[in-house]
Amino acid sequence: MTTPATTPAPASAPAASGAAARLRNGELRRMVAEQLASEPAAELTPGAIARKLGHSSGAVGNALAKLDADGAAERVGVSPATYRATPKTADAATKATVSPPTTPPPTTPSAPAEPPLVTGPVRRPNGQMYHPRKLSNLPDVTALQRLRTAGVAALMYGPPGTGKTSVVEAAFPDIVTVQGDSDTIVDDFVGSYVPTPDGSFEFVDGPLVTAMREGRALFIDDATLIPPPVLAVVYPAMDGRRQVTVKANKGEVVNAAPGFYVVAGHNPGVHGAILSDALSSRFAAQIHVSTDYDLATKLKIEPKAVRVAKNLALKQEKGDIGWAPQLRELIAFGRIADALGTKAAAGNLIGVAPDEDRDIVAEAVRSVFGPDIAPLSLGPQI
Repeated sequence: MTTPATTPAPASAPAASGAAARLRNGELRRMVAEQLASEPAAELTPGAIARKLGHSSGAVGNALAKLDADGAAERVGVSPATYRATPKTADAATKATVSPPTTPPPTTPSAPAEPPLVTGPVRRPNGQMYHPRKLSNLPDVTALQRLRTAGVAALMYGPPGTGKTSVVEAAFPDIVTVQGDSDTIVDDFVGSYVPTPDGSFEFVDGPLVTAMREGRALFIDDATLIPPPVLAVVYPAMDGRRQVTVKANKGEVVNAAPGFYVVAGHNPGVHGAILSDALSSRFAAQIHVSTDYDLATKLKIEPKAVRVAKNLALKQEKGDIGWAPQLRELIAFGRIADALGTKAAAGNLIGVAPDEDRDIVAEAVRSVFGPDIAPLSLGPQI
């Protein structure tokens, strides 16, 4: 494996032999399949194959992604990305390539298939079930899927713990996520060089580039906490260009495959969250997400806890407080009640409230659960 300084030039640059410029359509993919088929038990990186073929690791990575999508290769590693042969690889290695015709036959583009209506709970990648809510008279999962088909980027906004991540994961099982914060850098989106076992380095695609190559959905969680100059790396992928230039990987240009989509999360009340005009203008659909108290009831969470949450939510709307328990806190209430009892769970609602809101939260909790409720704390030695 070579170091970044000696990585073969991208395919767009003239190679010494000039072979890259003369490859017919699909020929590189066939050559990559041939390399995998020659070592059927090996797990190969794009860089290792690129070195053998004399092409850029980015071009080889694209070929591997296509082979993986066709079932002619299997991605078995992420950091670094590694692939191995499948039973279909040999066929892909022997398939004849076809030069594109001089005059492409006229085609009539067909409209993307409309996602079907979701009629029940949806399983998230972590195995938990998501119970859809209504969005414009549709199940929210279906509505988001239709926005993706229409190419309309969506921004989900609301307090932390209301279920923004849950609905996004339920709607898009192929999701790739960037968890945003003030320390997020461009490399967290596009990728970076990482050390390999042999002591050299290889460029590994980041979530943005992975989603673009594979036509997947990219979820930027807490997008408004990311420094605007960093977040700007996503914008060319979202507009008509649908491409990004990866400066760190010798200026490779990555084009978005069909299906690529961007959805983001925004917590307006969180310190440091700024919804800039540049960010807002790129998300044509902006969807408010609030706590689903009906779901809390269906989950058999203590009705008194739900009542406290509703009372505090009304105070939050009036501006009396800045925090109120959301679905996340109500689910935690149920688990703590099962483990330690209802009084302990009620006391924890006081304990998790921000300092500036704690007195009002304590009053609301005690008015429902009783005057002796206090935050969880250690007592005398047993």
